Amino acid sequence: MTRLLLSAELNAYAERYTSPETQVLAALNRETNVKRSDSVMLSGHLQGGILSMFSHMIKPRRILEIGTYTGYSAICLAAGLPADGILHTIDIDEELYDIADKYITQAGLRSNIVQHTGKAVDIIPTLQEQFDLVFIDADKANYSVYYDIVFDKIPVGGYIIADNVLYDGEVILPPNQQGRNARAIHSFNEKALTDDRVERVLMPVRDGLMVMRKLKG
Repeated sequence: MTRLLLSAELNAYAERYTSPETQVLAALNRETNVKRSDSVMLSGHLQGGILSMFSHMIKPRRILEIGTYTGYSAICLAAGLPADGILHTIDIDEELYDIADKYITQAGLRSNIVQHTGKAVDIIPTLQEQFDLVFIDADKANYSVYYDIVFDKIPVGGYIIADNVLYDGEVILPPNQQGRNARAIHSFNEKALTDDRVERVLMPVRDGLMVMRKLKG
């Protein structure tokens, strides 16, 4: 899911003044929209540009992405890696592997991106890495679980970015009007709010990005 919380006109204006997609990202965007009924899950031009910009600013050596989908956000996040940097990306849907693999290869990032298929809760503990940046964009019910699993794998000064934290605007509704996913996201937002180990900013970009910097272990 992801509905634009900005008007379509304002979103188009923002995209106009954002650096254009690369040819690879544009092709991936088109193919995802043509072939996938759930293409609304794609990060897209504006959010992808923000993720790429964050990665260039943070200059991570290791990135973990939870939720590959068709690979758009992985390619954007990997843009800030050094030549020997690695991004691990996890998705439970094995049918998505090939399309992500195709565009990761076309982007020249095959040696920098490691794709994992399976449950993130099972895969993350096997990764013997410290991650400078973690991007959470998977099943909403487990956001808090993923946060807890990755926290000790992030050094002080590292970042966690979580997508869909406004969940189509449902998070501001009374609890009895929120769906299951919105309630889970609101619970995750509350968890971040009360965690003094991080500083955070919730950015109302697309469906909401929670950006957190680790202050202490």
